[in-house]
Parts: sequence; C-alpha cells; structure tokens
Amino acid sequence: MQEGIVGIIIAPIIIFMIFVAPIWLILHYRSKKQVNQGLSDEEYMRMQDLANKAEQMSDRIRTLEAILDSETPQWRDKV
Repeated sequence: MQEGIVGIIIAPIIIFMIFVAPIWLILHYRSKKQVNQGLSDEEYMRMQDLANKAEQMSDRIRTLEAILDSETPQWRDKV
C-alpha cells in the first residue's frame, strides 16, 4: 500500500524534472540574457530621437503659452 502512495508522489516529480524543469530553465536564462543585454543600437537611437522630439514639443508649448500670456492674459482662467 505504501508503494502505491510513493509511486503517486514520485511519478509527478519525475515527469516535472524531465519535461517541465528543463524548458523552464531555458526560458528563464534566455529572458535573463535579453534583460542584461540592454538596448540595441536601433532602440537607443529611437529613444534619443523621441527624447529630442519631446524636448522640441516642450519648447513649442512654452513659446505658445508665452504668446497666449502676452496676448490674452486670462486664457488660463477659461479652462
């Protein structure tokens, strides 16, 4: 009777160790490798381009707000 219980416990462990654990480890270390590599050159260039565009937009917004402040001082109150 105890042999049957041990078999019920051991069988899933063996199946896990043969099939699930190796796939799990491969996927885990592959994702770790990708995280450690950081940004590719293309991704870095895109990020720099987006940062430059954001800075340009910020400058334009400041300019537009300055124009509105000088021409219509109460424009902020209307919102």
